[in-house]
Amino acid sequence: MTELLSIILAAGEGTRMQSAIPKVLHPVGGLPIISHVARAAREAGSSRIAMVTGPRHAAIRDTISALDGDIVHFEQSVARGTGHAASMARDLFETADGYVVVVYGDHPLLRGHNFRAVLDRLDAGLDAAILGFEPVDPTGYGRFITDGEQLLAIREHKDASEDERKIGLCNACLLAFRADVFRDLIDKIDTNNAQGEYYLTDLVNLANQAGKKVGYGIAAEDDVMGVNDRRQLARAEKLFQQVRRDDAMRAGVTLRDPDSVWFSWDTEIGRDVTIHPNVVFGPGVKISDNAEIRAFCDIEDAVIGQGATIGPFARIRGGADIGPDVHLGNFVEVKKSTIGAGTKAGHLSYLGDAEIGTKTNIGAGTITCNYDGVNKDKTIIGDNVFIGSNASLVAPVTIGDGAYTASGSVITEDVPADALALGRARQENKPGYAPRLKERALAKKAAKGK
Repeated sequence: MTELLSIILAAGEGTRMQSAIPKVLHPVGGLPIISHVARAAREAGSSRIAMVTGPRHAAIRDTISALDGDIVHFEQSVARGTGHAASMARDLFETADGYVVVVYGDHPLLRGHNFRAVLDRLDAGLDAAILGFEPVDPTGYGRFITDGEQLLAIREHKDASEDERKIGLCNACLLAFRADVFRDLIDKIDTNNAQGEYYLTDLVNLANQAGKKVGYGIAAEDDVMGVNDRRQLARAEKLFQQVRRDDAMRAGVTLRDPDSVWFSWDTEIGRDVTIHPNVVFGPGVKISDNAEIRAFCDIEDAVIGQGATIGPFARIRGGADIGPDVHLGNFVEVKKSTIGAGTKAGHLSYLGDAEIGTKTNIGAGTITCNYDGVNKDKTIIGDNVFIGSNASLVAPVTIGDGAYTASGSVITEDVPADALALGRARQENKPGYAPRLKERALAKKAAKGK
């Protein structure tokens, strides 16, 4: 396979986002925009990726390095245009074989096949190929000046004539070159344009002047949309979700109300899973076959086992591992816990930092008291345990297999297997005392009304 170096340009300030967060770090599908671009480059076969950022973009470099440690970073200290930015990656492209792709870093819907639309043209013998598209409104985009299949030049909107602005085929966000052609031309770009900047797109005209064969590929408008403000960010999220919903349903997932289900970039869902309305998946979710996720659940960083039923109104997070055929009902929260096969927690429970065995019943209102204000401790519950309603399990504590805890108990000590634990005050009845309490309350209320 031909070696591919991708240079991602992310040196812009993104001021239209009106945000302290760099534009390319805003998430789409739970993943930073710039990471979507890097993933697309990897999908296309990039063995090396260079990223060019600005002098105040340490957050971008740190974030991307955490997600893809093999990316090599370069800095454009002074903003002098896209051509100048691409030249910052000289240490890599000077020794590159094969192909060099330059791609803008604010296009979160790019995928590997968009890269292939131009790389395949290089495979067919072209020296350069640029990705184009036909937007509904071409205003602001660089126009493709063509002669048949030969791309002669890209004219930026501000430099285009009235006739050129009528052209509907526009520059997208991705330019591909044979590595030797890119090296020969990158330093020949000048600033003879309305912006006084080094335009990367001038490489097309320079390649033609050098007698090179230059063509183009075509992408769908949605695939190459850029994000410059909050409205475009919202649109990108909407388009991303539509694609993920369609992918899920084609893969055998039932979505009761597709438009109300929100996926993350890495959500994995098995066959014959049913997802009810208003479910949100954060990053790190894997759902096995035949599971059912009922309405209004919020799930992230969790594994859901085969045949499990979650919700409605459940929150599962923090590395939770839910076993097969588990039932977690309404208003149950699970955090950093392992729950064994066939266990049930029907309603109104918090299970944090717990290890729960198989076929155990967790009564309504049960909580694991895992935090003492400084440390978090673990609760271990065995197999076939019955936890009575409204129980507080004060960690660290272990409840053995087959044990019972009485309703309303506060369990502070380990419970042996098959034992019954009671941790509550003895009930005391005072005959005739209720009317006296009521009279006292009514008198207090009357006194307030004076």
